[in-house]
Amino acid sequence: MGTIEAVSRSADHTFTKPNHDSITLLAGLGVEGDAHQGVTVKHRSRVKRDPTRPNLRQVHLMHAELHDELNASGFHVAAGRLGENVTTRGVDLLALPTGTRLRLGPDAVVEVTGLRNPCPQIEAFEAGLLEEVVGRDEHGNVVRRAGVMSVVLVGGEVRPGDEIRVELPAEPHTPLAPV
Repeated sequence: MGTIEAVSRSADHTFTKPNHDSITLLAGLGVEGDAHQGVTVKHRSRVKRDPTRPNLRQVHLMHAELHDELNASGFHVAAGRLGENVTTRGVDLLALPTGTRLRLGPDAVVEVTGLRNPCPQIEAFEAGLLEEVVGRDEHGNVVRRAGVMSVVLVGGEVRPGDEIRVELPAEPHTPLAPV
């Protein structure tokens, strides 16, 4: 079990999303009032490729522990600054399998669809940051650490301080891949 540290949204396609007292998740759509809300893809690069693809990136979640680590390394990040909608604490988001359901607060439920694949905007935000959130493990495999993406199964209001409950899918588990 974990907690929500912050919630963020932006009606514009901006890299950073301002924090709010609450956000409303809409089933099948995403964050109400967020530029990435919708049934089909809303990320500009994906829209260019195929605007009819399903939106598997309705809600972006990032672990506050990453912010802690980056700040300790000299970067200047905080909740929402890297584009996430929900900043979590106490849940190892990157270790979750595809299809994990996260109950956010009293009502909302999202299903984890995959890893965020950070774009060059993260480097423009702060030099050296892309290398910190995308690297390689000891076997040369790419490791993405910039959070996870999800779709909204059950809508509801989500606030800082709300509890996060993790429901793993049936085994065998499928590791997260970029979406």
